[in-house]
Amino acid sequence: MNNAWMDLAAGSGALGVWLIMAAVVVVGVLIGAFAFGSRQKRRELPPPRPEEQPRMPEAGPVGEVREQREPDEMPRSDERTLPHDLGHRGSRTASGQDRPRWDEGSSGSFGSGGPGGR
Repeated sequence: MNNAWMDLAAGSGALGVWLIMAAVVVVGVLIGAFAFGSRQKRRELPPPRPEEQPRMPEAGPVGEVREQREPDEMPRSDERTLPHDLGHRGSRTASGQDRPRWDEGSSGSFGSGGPGGR
């Protein structure tokens, strides 16, 4: 019989105790996390009652509005313009409401639309 196996078996008793203690700690942390989550859930507001739910407008559902927009012009000045100097810059309805289309024979942003270089 090999004595090395006996030495390993005798020395692993402390390792087993540490593993059991680690398992108990992990289980304790999981139970604590569950209890903490339950307390947090109880403190949340209840879900809204049916009478508190949003209602559809009297005129019916609101339709979708499609329009082409264009950005407002940047102010021109001789001095350096910083972002906080610009203020709110929105957009406005575009003068033409035609949707831009791809040119025939063009592949958009991926090149010239040719057969490709080989």
